[in-house]
Amino acid sequence: MTRPHLPLNALRAFECAARHLSFTLAAAELHVTQAAVSQQVRGLESRLGVALFRRLPRGLALTDEGHALLPVLVDAFGRMEAVIQQFDNGHFFEVLSIGVVGTFAVGWLMPRLRLFRESCPFIDLRLMTHNNVVDLAAEGLDFAIRFGDGNWPGLLADPLLPAPLTVLCAPAVAVRVHRPQDLAHETLLRSYRAEDWPGWFAAAGLDCPAIRGPVFDSSRLMVEAAVQGAGVALAPASMFERELQEGRLMRPLAIEVMTGSYWLTRLRSRPSSPAMGLFRNWLLAEAGAPYIDASSI
Repeated sequence: MTRPHLPLNALRAFECAARHLSFTLAAAELHVTQAAVSQQVRGLESRLGVALFRRLPRGLALTDEGHALLPVLVDAFGRMEAVIQQFDNGHFFEVLSIGVVGTFAVGWLMPRLRLFRESCPFIDLRLMTHNNVVDLAAEGLDFAIRFGDGNWPGLLADPLLPAPLTVLCAPAVAVRVHRPQDLAHETLLRSYRAEDWPGWFAAAGLDCPAIRGPVFDSSRLMVEAAVQGAGVALAPASMFERELQEGRLMRPLAIEVMTGSYWLTRLRSRPSSPAMGLFRNWLLAEAGAPYIDASSI
């Protein structure tokens, strides 16, 4: 069966005239004459066998059929325009939206973004930070990088980096911390994960003391408080290498506890786009993580 020819010019003329309710304004937008717009619309009406406009003495009004057709065309032409705008100098720019837990974004990803841009210059990267609570579907994200055990229902998860927690504090505080027992006399800063400090003290072979320090919804913010001398933080040292190298942060004790890792996640129901595949491959290579074919999971 031969597919009928789609009258794109006539559909565009109708869509434009319907938005303006004017052949004159539609002609100005399309850079043609008013007679050309009117002719295109009449041809479309003839082809469909319905009237799309009521011609009034002072303008136009849509018929029921016109009202039914307009939103479909507005959406279709809008989608086409959005895709066409992604082409530049013979290349297609694909948008990639990623939610990143703030600690990983600042401590690991940001210093490497230039490398990704150089390797994939035609991907328009959109980064949004979160505090480890994120809804990929509701927020329209292609990926989310988060901290945890990798077990999130409905998601595919690639392991990126282990993130053992260790004691971090300012130099002025570090001089007082020589043994795990010394922490009983310090303000212990807390994250939203209540099990972190009890887990660390268990690894040190001690009972966890009463913890009354302030609670932060971000490890990045918590460690910044530690840098300012507000207390002792428990966080992944690998995410704060710059502060450690600059001497603004110290790691007085070697004891670590593993409560989770960083993972790259996406919806199991979300087909992978070319941009998603390129970013995933680059990220796993940079992290030195084992490559796993997500389509086989």
